[in-house]
Amino acid sequence: MSQFQQNLEKYANLAIRTGINLQEGQTLVVNASIGSADLARLVVKKAYEAGAKNVMVEWNDDVVTRTKYELAPDVAFTEFPMWRAKGFEEMAANDTAFLTIYAPNPDLLTGINPERIATNTKTASTAMSKYREYLMSDRAVWSLIGYPTVEWARKVFPNAESDDDAVAKLWDVIFETTRIPAEDPVQAWQEHCDKLHQVAEILNGKQYKQLAYEAPGTNFTLDLVENHIWAGGGAVSESGRPFRPNMPTEEVFTMPHKNGMNGTVRSTKPLNYGGTVINNFSLTFENGKVVDFSAEEGYETLKHLVNTDEGSSRLGEVALVPHHSPISMTNLIFFNTLFDENASCHLAIGNAYPTNIKGGTKMSDEEKAAHGVNQSLTHVDFMIGSAELNVDGITKDGKREPIMRNGNWALA
Repeated sequence: MSQFQQNLEKYANLAIRTGINLQEGQTLVVNASIGSADLARLVVKKAYEAGAKNVMVEWNDDVVTRTKYELAPDVAFTEFPMWRAKGFEEMAANDTAFLTIYAPNPDLLTGINPERIATNTKTASTAMSKYREYLMSDRAVWSLIGYPTVEWARKVFPNAESDDDAVAKLWDVIFETTRIPAEDPVQAWQEHCDKLHQVAEILNGKQYKQLAYEAPGTNFTLDLVENHIWAGGGAVSESGRPFRPNMPTEEVFTMPHKNGMNGTVRSTKPLNYGGTVINNFSLTFENGKVVDFSAEEGYETLKHLVNTDEGSSRLGEVALVPHHSPISMTNLIFFNTLFDENASCHLAIGNAYPTNIKGGTKMSDEEKAAHGVNQSLTHVDFMIGSAELNVDGITKDGKREPIMRNGNWALA
């Protein structure tokens, strides 16, 4: 067996054992593109070896997706197969685990009318909202791993000698940042996540009222909800089972108050949103709401994103990532939020994770609104971190304490 094949086997095993933490007798759904079939087949094998009752693969294809956007009538983007939405809800309610093998083409929908993309995204998000609630409240176990397409690899390594060389380079980075070269990747992940838990616990002990950000193009304050919870290094399902939603992960994150953002933030990395790149953009907030924005690339897409619904003009997540994280130290721009968000401090437009506030998973929508929890059909992370970012925590009595200096931890 080649070294690459050994690493691919370890990667599939890590996804099942650590990402999903699959239990004997559990059902698994794998969402995968046809281009990632080799990894998907290995994942299915590892799942059955771990005792899965059943493994179902939901395939998708970029060519089919692009063809629909080019040729389908407008009405096609206002419809969603509700049998599919109900099926995912039913599976989530019955303790099914969900693994996505994310194999993106960052430029897949370049040139497509942004209004079509926005309509389709809103239609699908509305139909799948109850299923998404299971995931965002940790009532269902889920995980996301990356797979390099030629298009993605060429975007990251434009000067590679060939397509195969670009893909090989990106595989090396994926393996390295998910700790595959370790003698025991599962143990390496446990040790890494323990460190993230420790940082989260320090911040939970502080219970800052507000965070203040300063960097080139960024001058911004953000209120945190009362009784907020910092999380990092994975999640714990409602049934008490630990899992890792994102692989890789380097973040600790919590919940901003939906009415508590003021000032301007500027992006530091491109955002790949639904097959379209938004780049060099800024957002200006007043009392939590976006009141102005700009973008050198992808302006119309950004416009449709922040106008998806009332909550999409507000923030639902704030995340801190040190500039010296392993992914950041690659000095690569990934054009892929799974990787870029774990190389950079970031914020998320849209829906908040109810697990980031005490008692949040038991709150009604009305109770969430009263506590400042943002609610939206969308949740989109964008990166604002750099080696020039300073972040302060402001206590309830007004004391200002350093959290990050020059992009790295400065916690006392």
